[in-house]
Amino acid sequence: MPVRSPLPDVEIPSVNVLDYIFANPDDVTDKPLWIDADDTAKSLSLRQALAWVKRLGAGLQRMGLQRGDVVMMCSTNHIFVPVLYLGVVGSTCAFTGANPAYTPKEIAYQITNSEAKLILAHPSKIDDVLAAAAEAQFPRDRIFHFSDHVSGTARPPQGLRDWTSLLADDAAASSWTWPSLSAAEARTQLATINYSSGTTGLPKGVCGAHRNLVANVQQLIGMRHPNGLTPELERDVWLAFLPLYHAYGQMYTILMAARRHVTVYVMSVFSFERYLQCIERYRPNALQVVPPIVVMLSKRPEVQKYDLSSVRDVSCGAAPLKVDLQNDVADRFGINLVQGWGMTELTCAASGLPTDRVDRDASCGMLLPSCEAKFLGEDGQEVGVGEPGELFVRGPNVMLGYWRNEKATRETLDAEGWLRTGDVAVYNEQGMLWIVDRKKELIKVNGLQVAPAELESLLLENEHVADAAVVGIELDHEEFPRAYVQIQDVSKGKVQPRDIQDWLAARVAKHKRLAGGVSFVDAVPKLASGKIVRKLLREWSKRDAAALTKTGWSRSNL
Repeated sequence: MPVRSPLPDVEIPSVNVLDYIFANPDDVTDKPLWIDADDTAKSLSLRQALAWVKRLGAGLQRMGLQRGDVVMMCSTNHIFVPVLYLGVVGSTCAFTGANPAYTPKEIAYQITNSEAKLILAHPSKIDDVLAAAAEAQFPRDRIFHFSDHVSGTARPPQGLRDWTSLLADDAAASSWTWPSLSAAEARTQLATINYSSGTTGLPKGVCGAHRNLVANVQQLIGMRHPNGLTPELERDVWLAFLPLYHAYGQMYTILMAARRHVTVYVMSVFSFERYLQCIERYRPNALQVVPPIVVMLSKRPEVQKYDLSSVRDVSCGAAPLKVDLQNDVADRFGINLVQGWGMTELTCAASGLPTDRVDRDASCGMLLPSCEAKFLGEDGQEVGVGEPGELFVRGPNVMLGYWRNEKATRETLDAEGWLRTGDVAVYNEQGMLWIVDRKKELIKVNGLQVAPAELESLLLENEHVADAAVVGIELDHEEFPRAYVQIQDVSKGKVQPRDIQDWLAARVAKHKRLAGGVSFVDAVPKLASGKIVRKLLREWSKRDAAALTKTGWSRSNL
């Protein structure tokens, strides 16, 4: 039988996202909501944001954009990204964000695949976007310079227009209203195309509807605050570094912040020391992070220089945390560090914990309200409590499907609404979840499964290891675990790959040992979301397998 969330279902309005965010006129105040972490003189209140959103919505309509037309952003974070996101989505166009770290070729793929009608590019990305547009044969006059300098004096480079030229004047904006959506339309009207990580094959556009976005905000509020929102919660302060082209950042920094009226300091770019400085200066009480940040908090010496005492709650997502790492950071800083789990195909999140619950077992919490799950073994049959199985999820936050990719949609989403996550998970009688690993990432050693995430977490306990990733390597037609390890700066020259290999061998069963070897790397390849780029690891593994075979590797290495 499917497992339902132990939390009560939540009410989900089937409306335009803007009708949800701006539902109560009394909530549209002058309280600064989005503040530039580099220049606090720059900020936007919800009232100011609404005015900008209406000007943008009216301007997009004036340009002739229709329902479902795609507007693409390629930008670092700044306080006008929420305006762009809400204006595009609320006008019933669709928002898609390109990773600003992308190469022109990668940007060109997203331009073409998303069928974008407009592109807004940050000044730092103009050259790459223009190169991508040329490759994609995208018209130059549909590319706009997008920064947070909105005084009207900006002189965009290379003859481009500034994004403010898209905006309608105040008179036109005051009379503009965003389209209302019927309940049926809210379930199907495209709002976002967020691209999946693409660790296997080309990135896929994940289609989210207005109701998907509203549902996930309601689910997260219902999970985190089951007793309802109180005036004290509006005093929350967050520090945002998560990229706003990504679903995780959009959900918290834009949608949750706007609905809950949380003050958010927005970092344009991330560096760990700057992050610590901002925590000390702006005193956030809650953080949303990815596992690499937790590793840094545990291992980086500069943490000791800063006062982080304002932080009470830390939510971590994107990849599993080892229990020792979770509890080390929680104890060291006196915080409640909990994990959630989700994926772009689930809008953002599908599990988590209420703020008054403490977790010491590295679980991913419980299913969000109005969600249900089933766990299937390798034979396709449901497994019970404590047994690992592939996780399937059904709920109002499940995507519409993949953009222009019916085959991938059919492979992932069945006729009954169950989403095949590709994650292997277990659950207990209280409904708590643990993600074991990605099903396709499991390494088979002599018929036994080895989870890379387990070995990666163990390696992070080694004092010499700053970061690590594990992948299977095929040698003599058999697969073995191989680790790519980033060594702490202070340990360079003091430790050898074999030392790491032997250290882990003493802590795991024989089939989990790093028989495929250890390779030191400058950095573990990761996406901005914190997920390891497994596709690149597999390429490294194939390269190294060829080299090891030439040097006479044999089973004696075992």
